[in-house]
Amino acid sequence: MPEQHRQAAPDPTAIPDLPATGSESESESATGSGSGPESWTAIGPRTALRPVRPGDAAAFTAAARASTALHHPWLFPPLTAADFAEWAGRLTDDPARAGFLLCERDSGRIAGFVNINNIVLGGFRCGALGYGAFAHAAGRGLMGEGLRLVVAHAFGPLGLHRLEANVQPGNTASLRLVRGAGFRREGFSPAFLRIDGRWRDHERWAITADMPVLPAPGPPVLPVPGPAATPAAPAAPGDFAEE
Repeated sequence: MPEQHRQAAPDPTAIPDLPATGSESESESATGSGSGPESWTAIGPRTALRPVRPGDAAAFTAAARASTALHHPWLFPPLTAADFAEWAGRLTDDPARAGFLLCERDSGRIAGFVNINNIVLGGFRCGALGYGAFAHAAGRGLMGEGLRLVVAHAFGPLGLHRLEANVQPGNTASLRLVRGAGFRREGFSPAFLRIDGRWRDHERWAITADMPVLPAPGPPVLPVPGPAATPAAPAAPGDFAEE
């Protein structure tokens, strides 16, 4: 383990669509704040990534509440404005995390989220993924496209070498997601994370910058030019959420 890495106990407890039409206030309630192309971090054929912002609380929590049946028992995203503020604050204030919303390009509607947690630089250059799709976006391939966008951003502007995803064996949708993107299974960890009051077994999956990312169907991903981000070195507890 590199000297720069200080492993912290993960904290999964915090993490663990309506068309953008009508009045301006109605549109923002479905899409969140700053959902236009000028705010996008990366662009795919049908989706785009942008940072999590405090103004996304109403749209995010409404989608999360409508998705509780889909998410249980795998993850528990914030359902109230207060919980969202705490969750979003950790993502924006902690340099060892990067949080992104996955949005539909045509409408700007929030389809899900992908976070990179426990970012460590130095000789490690690794992060741990947390992600989730909302019910209206499930089964449409949007999360697969979004995951590829995050991988490209992590191995490009963020300068990482490795991304990890820890998935419960029964979460078949999440296993299909990482396998389909080219992640490799590296092992099995009994009682790895405490989720919903119990210690859960997890499969450990990872991808490195020298591995091919399997393409998603459709046109290629379009990167958004911009300055490279430089996350800080310390590790921090992460949200190891699953789709």
